Amino acid sequence: MNSVILLGAPGSGKGTLAQHMKTRWGVSHISTGDMFREAVKNNTAMGAQASVYMKNGQLVPDDVTIGVVEERFSKDDVKKGFILDGFPRTIPQAQALDAIIKDKDLKITAVILLDVDKSLIIRRITGRRSCPCCGNVYHIETVKPKKDGICDGCGTALIQRKDDTEEVVKERLEAYEKQTAPLVDFYRAKKILVSIDASRSPDYMVKQLEDLGF
Repeated sequence: MNSVILLGAPGSGKGTLAQHMKTRWGVSHISTGDMFREAVKNNTAMGAQASVYMKNGQLVPDDVTIGVVEERFSKDDVKKGFILDGFPRTIPQAQALDAIIKDKDLKITAVILLDVDKSLIIRRITGRRSCPCCGNVYHIETVKPKKDGICDGCGTALIQRKDDTEEVVKERLEAYEKQTAPLVDFYRAKKILVSIDASRSPDYMVKQLEDLGF
């Protein structure tokens, strides 16, 4: 049974890798965004609190975020293994997760650090183009539409989202370095941190994990 945390900067490929791992391992992919949406949809106690902040465009505070995570880890599917993506983001969140894991009698197999150069991350994110109509996502270098600037699916003109501009990406990377990067030392001290080269394809990243015994 594999139960891992994916750790890496925005654009390092956590979500893409998680989908590949989910298919191969047959375990649940638990992302922060999905947890919030599910909690709000089901109107759970923590979901109701989170929705207030989300509707106002505010960051959900730690105590509510941790509560949503605890609700999610009460489900039986996590006993078969899981891939945790987007949480924890800070040392206090990591310490809270330790308590949740212990309380549920679960165990983290490894924390997988996706190592990728900052310049490549900026290229990856700023090159994204999205369809405002059907949601398809392309890239100006790697996943080009058949007709430049036009969605293959519905023919709508593609856009660059505000979150995908270079200025915003650099701000997000700075925030990651301040808040999340200290988790590398936190998990290294626990001797459960492994690092993989995230500059390559998802299949190559999965192969690296297989070579490490996952």
